[in-house]
Amino acid sequence: MAERVDRSYAKALFALAQERGQADTVLRELAAAADLFAREPELRAFLSRPWVTTTVKRDAAAEVAARLEVAPLTRDFLARVAAHGRAERLPSIAAAYRELVDDAAGRVSARVRTATPLTADERAALAGRLSRVTGGKQVVLEEAVDGALLGGFVAEIGSLLVDGSLDGQLARLRERLVKG
Repeated sequence: MAERVDRSYAKALFALAQERGQADTVLRELAAAADLFAREPELRAFLSRPWVTTTVKRDAAAEVAARLEVAPLTRDFLARVAAHGRAERLPSIAAAYRELVDDAAGRVSARVRTATPLTADERAALAGRLSRVTGGKQVVLEEAVDGALLGGFVAEIGSLLVDGSLDGQLARLRERLVKG
């Protein structure tokens, strides 16, 4: 249910941002605001208190937006989200918004875990490989080093999992050996 609401907020913002030619600007600003909300538990707690009036929440969010120096569209959106008691959902709304922007641009984000940091050549090769898997979409890698992996990579693109890790290969080999 909450994910549907997040997506609804993101869709409404995306439609307005596209109409005004500000989709990428709003993307950056929304990400900065979501990051701030995620880092500031006191702010989240204040905005989630039921006894704080809608007007006070809206004004507080507008003040945060002013300090972040965001465009009026982003400022108004943050104020509306806070006024409706959804400030704690801002990181999820921002993620849904990013998906809409990426989809419109023919991009897709891939969360990639590797045993060691990728070189520039490895990064380009992996992005090309994952692009073929996604039907030619441009792949933006979000990399993380996972010391638990023996080697290779594990990529998550939405609900798609591409396991090119040594761990995964060993598990598949073990499964084939057990099945005979």
